[in-house]
Amino acid sequence: EVELVESGGGLVQAGGSLRLSCAASGFTFDDHAIGWFRQAPGKEREGVSCITFSDGRTHDEESVRGRFTISTDNALNTVYLQIDSLKPDDTAVYYCAADPGMTWSGYGCEYEWSIWGQGTQVTVSS
Repeated sequence: EVELVESGGGLVQAGGSLRLSCAASGFTFDDHAIGWFRQAPGKEREGVSCITFSDGRTHDEESVRGRFTISTDNALNTVYLQIDSLKPDDTAVYYCAADPGMTWSGYGCEYEWSIWGQGTQVTVSS
């Protein structure tokens, strides 16, 4: 079975840090694009960061640039999202997704995300 499993979420005070993990099961990340998204209560899902596993090329959305860092561990077939200087507005369910075909629109993190994880909750207290 092909799936993504996120972990690492939790409750943290503003100013703190978290590292989220996205592990693949049933497939490897080779030649995939992997993205991180979040959805806050009452808001639409938004992309935050993405990476192409083969060459490590990354893109961070402007709203998180400088605080969010996406990275990979090829040996563990895992993608991480390091979140620093957390703010209450970062409270959301964070999801990872994969595009096996790396079908990029040519802009930002616009890929064809076809494999999704179940999400991990991040709550930032003020």
